[in-house]
Amino acid sequence: MSSRFVTIDNDEQLDDYRVRWPREFRELAPGMTAVLRVRNEARSLPWVLPSLFRALQGVVLVDNQSTDGTADVARRVAAELGASDRLLVTDYPFQVSRCGAEHLATPEHSVHNLAYFYNWSFAHVQTAYSMKWDGDMVLTVEGENTFADLSWQLENVEAVVSMPRHPLFVESDRVAYLDRYMINMEEYIFPMGQAYRHVKAYEWEMRMVPKQAQRMRLPEGLCVELKYLDSDEFDHWDSQDLFGATPRTMRKLREWEVFHALREGRVLEGVERIEAPASYDHVISYTTERWLPAQVRPITVPLDQRPGAELIPPADS
Repeated sequence: MSSRFVTIDNDEQLDDYRVRWPREFRELAPGMTAVLRVRNEARSLPWVLPSLFRALQGVVLVDNQSTDGTADVARRVAAELGASDRLLVTDYPFQVSRCGAEHLATPEHSVHNLAYFYNWSFAHVQTAYSMKWDGDMVLTVEGENTFADLSWQLENVEAVVSMPRHPLFVESDRVAYLDRYMINMEEYIFPMGQAYRHVKAYEWEMRMVPKQAQRMRLPEGLCVELKYLDSDEFDHWDSQDLFGATPRTMRKLREWEVFHALREGRVLEGVERIEAPASYDHVISYTTERWLPAQVRPITVPLDQRPGAELIPPADS
């Protein structure tokens, strides 16, 4: 093994799934690569991939036992965009522990552990920066332009970039709902050095961040996360009873409540209905290309502007 890399072995002693992680991000090629760990995301990828290829240098798609042709769809979309040479599709054939108690009970260096799965997936990146991305996250036109700029702006710095995302609950080709009460901020962009590998933490995985890293926060309106009302959006958790049990899972509780209310025909406070006009082929395209960029900021309703805010005591009381 080259001294430019460190090796992370797995408990199952499977040589083909050892992790070769770069020691120093500055030794890699400039630019940014999105890493998507996916299972059965075939219907989302036609919206997810085009903006990533326009904004970034590469995409790594790790298919974890999909049964809906996810990998074939990714290859087709890349070919249609003339980006086949910037797409790497690889398979991870192991059942990965679900978030929650199942994850906590799985040894960190097992091929079944979420953190090990992430390390193996990200180790395929050949650029200095990687971007954690999901198979249901779609950049808006603003997001695409922002990430295209970041690809070269980060070349001479060491930074971790966080961004809010907005859950978009898709009812049909014409109608979706956006939750203006959901505040979901997460770190997405990281250098690829040894100090930035993933570790087992809480109910899921966590990427390490050394003290010297700068932190950047991007504005709202750059990304939506698709939630299809006709599917099980929570099957990667072993127990939904955990939602709201800790401050870390309050966001999942809100998602769960909004999702099931909409399936029952109820629209909760803070949730806005979006209907695509006939000039758009799909509500996802309409939301990301026109509706969301046109919204007044902040998009998320601040806590002190929500109904009942007058009942919340001030912080210094």
